[in-house]
Amino acid sequence: MAKLLLFNKPFHVLSQFTDAEARKTLSGFIPVQDVYPAGRLDYDSEGLLLLTDDGQLQTQISHPKYKLNKIYWVQVEGAATEAHCQQLLDGVELKDGHASAIKCTLMPQPGLWPRVPPIRQRETIPDSWLELTINEGRNRQVRRMTAAVGLPTLRLVRAAIGHWRLDGLKPGEYRVETVHMPTPKKLKPGTQSRAKRPARKSSRS
Repeated sequence: MAKLLLFNKPFHVLSQFTDAEARKTLSGFIPVQDVYPAGRLDYDSEGLLLLTDDGQLQTQISHPKYKLNKIYWVQVEGAATEAHCQQLLDGVELKDGHASAIKCTLMPQPGLWPRVPPIRQRETIPDSWLELTINEGRNRQVRRMTAAVGLPTLRLVRAAIGHWRLDGLKPGEYRVETVHMPTPKKLKPGTQSRAKRPARKSSRS
C-alpha cells in the first residue's frame, strides 16, 4: 500500500521542502515524513499537489508517458469565448512545440478562497474563467497556452489530477489516502524480468 497526500498548495509556496532563498515551502504545511511531490505546481499557481511515499506511484502520476489528465480553473484577462476554447482544443504553437487542450469550457467564477494578495482588477478590461484540461506538464504550459490565444492568465488553480480532486481542502490543508499498488510478480530463481535484463550490445560504432 502507498501513502498519498492531497495538498491544496497556496499561492507563493514552492512545490518542495527546502529553499535557499527562504521562500515558503511544503515544510511549513506538511509534517509527514518521507513523502515527496509527484509532479510540481508553479510558485504562483494554487491548488492540488499530490505527494507520496511510493516511487512507483510517483512515476505513474508525474511521468509524461502516462498522460494523466489535469484540470485547471483559469482566470484570464479579457472576455473568453467559445472561439478561444476551440483554438486551445485545436492547439497552439509554443517555443517547445505544439500544445493542445483535451477539454476547454467557459465557466462562471468558481467559489474559491480569496487569493492573498488579491488579483489586480482593471476597470476597463474584463476578466473571465475557463476550465482547461491537459495531459502534459510542461513548464508554465497553461499560462503560455492562454497567452497564445490573447488571454493572459491572472490566476491559475489546479482542481484535479486524474480522479483525485481538490474538493473540501482549504489552502494549506491536506488529507491522506491509501492507494493499493499491484504486487510485483515473483520470479522463479535464476530468471530475470524483461525490465531488468541487460541491454544487448549494439554492433554500431
